[in-house]
Amino acid sequence: MGELEDAVMTRVWKWNRPVTVREVLEDLQQERSIAYTTVMTVLDNLHQKGWVRREAEGRAYRYEAVSTRAAYAAALMNEAWSRSDNAAAALVAFFGMMSPEQREALSDAMRVVQGPDNPPSDEGGQGR
Repeated sequence: MGELEDAVMTRVWKWNRPVTVREVLEDLQQERSIAYTTVMTVLDNLHQKGWVRREAEGRAYRYEAVSTRAAYAAALMNEAWSRSDNAAAALVAFFGMMSPEQREALSDAMRVVQGPDNPPSDEGGQGR
C-alpha cells in the first residue's frame, strides 16, 4: 500500500464506519493540499484491491474497510516472513528489533492463540 493509500485507509480504519470521499478529503486537507478527484481515485484503487467495499448513496459512494488495520499488519508480516529463505533467522532478527512493550504484546498474543486448552509445550527442557 502506498503512502497516500495508507493515509486514506488510516482514516477509514480510525472512523470505523462507511465514509464518503468528501469526508476523507476534508480530513486530509488539514495536512496537505489534495484534490477531490485524487481521493476518489485512491478510494477506487483501494476498492479494486479489495481493501474497501463501497455502497452507492445517490451519485456518490460510501466506503468501508473490509478488514482491520491489525489484519493488514498481520498480512504484511506474514508476506515478509514467507519471503525469507530462513524463517527462524527472520523471526530472531524481528524479535531482536522489538521493544520490551512489543515483546510483551507478542507474549500476550501467544497466550490468546494458545488458549487455556493448549498450553505451551515444554520443549527445551524447562520444567514448570
